[in-house]
Amino acid sequence: MAQQFNAQNIKKRISVLVFLKGSTAPLVLYVENPEALYDELKQAIKSPTALLIERETLGPLKKVCFISNQIASLALQEEQYM
Repeated sequence: MAQQFNAQNIKKRISVLVFLKGSTAPLVLYVENPEALYDELKQAIKSPTALLIERETLGPLKKVCFISNQIASLALQEEQYM
């Protein structure tokens, strides 16, 4: 018997992907306000001085720390889950 999925059970969440120089996989950060973190990191990239960025997150990574001048790129990712 084929199982049917109810569209009401599918939820969406947004994560911030941080691609670091020299790394093959991005850091996937789940936070309360991903758009605000994205904007904050974007400003940190523009900063002429390197900034230490440390955040607690809601996903599998509980705490993360990196230097702003090591950020190669950023992305917002929307994913569906049940």
